[in-house]
Amino acid sequence: MSIITKEIQNSISPERAIEMLKEGNQRFLNKNEINRDLHTQVKETSKGQNPYAVVLSCIDSRVPVELAFDQGIGDIFSARVAGNIVNEDVLGSMEYACGVAGSKAILVLGHTKCGAVTSACQGVELGNITALLSKVKPAISEVENRMGTIEVEEVTKSNVHQSIKEIREKSTILADLENEGKITIVGAVYHVEDGSVTFL
Repeated sequence: MSIITKEIQNSISPERAIEMLKEGNQRFLNKNEINRDLHTQVKETSKGQNPYAVVLSCIDSRVPVELAFDQGIGDIFSARVAGNIVNEDVLGSMEYACGVAGSKAILVLGHTKCGAVTSACQGVELGNITALLSKVKPAISEVENRMGTIEVEEVTKSNVHQSIKEIREKSTILADLENEGKITIVGAVYHVEDGSVTFL
């Protein structure tokens, strides 16, 4: 499979971008991945890149974004930070991806058995981890208010929704692009148990 050219990127709608990720995960689950010549893709993308989507995911080693969505070199931007939380640097990265490089979709990807979410639920405090985990607290509060208890997997889903909310509230660039129909912002959860992705 060849790389994504600017013409191909321009032809992909935000909705189609999400469908492409869904189709890639289905190929991954079916063990039917596209046979790519990655060395050729390295050479072809050295002239430029036109990724069609940006995925914000956790640093967890069990969540291999490009593999889980069966993507090649140059297909997607991948932003990774513990707990798939949003901060200024992540926002700037996504603004570049969509506002400058032309990506059509943002996917916020949480995952089951997330260590960062679990640690936040347990009130872990340690060095710089403390400030990072504090960004998960709104999701914990939302689940506790709704369910009367703290359920880690529910907090994971709520944290994805919280990150999407923050993207829209803290980036006028991305919010405007979404309102204009130029991008879409969606959430999903990757299941470390079987490699499947559930879109929220």
